[in-house]
Amino acid sequence: MQKKRYGAVIELMPGRMEEYKRLHAEAWPEVLKTISDCNIRNYSIYLKDHLLFSYFEYTGNDYEADMRKMAADPSTLRWWAVCKPCMKPLLSRREDEWWADMEEIFHHD
Repeated sequence: MQKKRYGAVIELMPGRMEEYKRLHAEAWPEVLKTISDCNIRNYSIYLKDHLLFSYFEYTGNDYEADMRKMAADPSTLRWWAVCKPCMKPLLSRREDEWWADMEEIFHHD
């Protein structure tokens, strides 16, 4: 089993802060279960001004397979459809990204 930390960033659409906060205060249990079933732990989302920063630790053996599993989950797809209008991807992201992955440059346990 590997353990890898991931950070990503995305913009919050103007006027959507309260909606985004409400959605995550009432996150759907089936979506949270899928996150756990896909070997994601210590998942957090932070807000600063108009930027959202996500952090999680991946503890599985096949990240790509787990991400495909998550992307195929019907509840997660519905959740994303509700959340996506609140977000605006960064122009600097890779073409295949929604949230822009960040490079970890420091860590201390």
